[in-house]
Amino acid sequence: MKKKIKFFFFGFGQTAKYFVEELKRSKKQFTFCATNTKKSCFLSFNKKKFKSFKFKNNNYDKKLLKYLKNADYILISIPPQAKKDLVLKKFGKILKKSNFKKLIYLSATSVYGNHDGKWVNENSKLKGNTFFGLARKIAEKEWTNFRKKSGLDINILRVSGIYSRENNVLKKILKTNIYVKEKKYFSRIRVEDLALIIKKMFYSSKKSMTLNASDDKPSTNIEVANYAARLLKLKYLTAKPIYKFQNKMIKEFYKDSKKVSNKKMKKQLNIRLKYPNYKQGLRNIFNNFS
Repeated sequence: MKKKIKFFFFGFGQTAKYFVEELKRSKKQFTFCATNTKKSCFLSFNKKKFKSFKFKNNNYDKKLLKYLKNADYILISIPPQAKKDLVLKKFGKILKKSNFKKLIYLSATSVYGNHDGKWVNENSKLKGNTFFGLARKIAEKEWTNFRKKSGLDINILRVSGIYSRENNVLKKILKTNIYVKEKKYFSRIRVEDLALIIKKMFYSSKKSMTLNASDDKPSTNIEVANYAARLLKLKYLTAKPIYKFQNKMIKEFYKDSKKVSNKKMKKQLNIRLKYPNYKQGLRNIFNNFS
């Protein structure tokens, strides 16, 4: 009988859940455990039982160490806190002694910062200085330094704006009828494609990669909002200037404008995206709207 691969997930949010579904769909033999911020317990997801360990700030269930040491693959989707990566801070020494085959740290394309709507790739200057971009940039540097010192197979995936059936511009437009007035370029990735990219990265023979996870068509917020309105048959949308938004996160997000290239990712992982642009991704969601 083929040995089951053991995964350890730091964080079990939307991305990790879709990744589990992708593994099941492709009939991979695997087990997994994860962390949460409340309490250690046994849970079930998509008919797979798993142990979830408490890990919040500096506190964690020490029983997770045994599972972490025995993991084959590690996925980290916990964002930095106070410009520090919590996983590296608490578990760096343990990871050095572990026998994992590959670790993937989910970063974000906010590390690139503002490039005034121009193209960026994995070799572009990291100019991120927003709340998001600066924290991710610092965390990436910590993981890169750790990789150099340890020689471990640590990979960085810079993820563009994730959208899904659960969280997408169609729902936002229906709820608010508002879009941001200023024209900004962004890249996106449908969560199912992100799950596929993560799977391909884990099972790749290539090591210590840094790749972008984006679809083929970076587009402006205005293009996407107007397309969503057409699908929903909305006649009028309200254009709201950034300065009028109360939400600080929105103001931070819209400081950047860039087109993120996915060429290296597609070449390195030999991947074909299911939703290569926002139109295909949103139309699929609309056709299955409930």
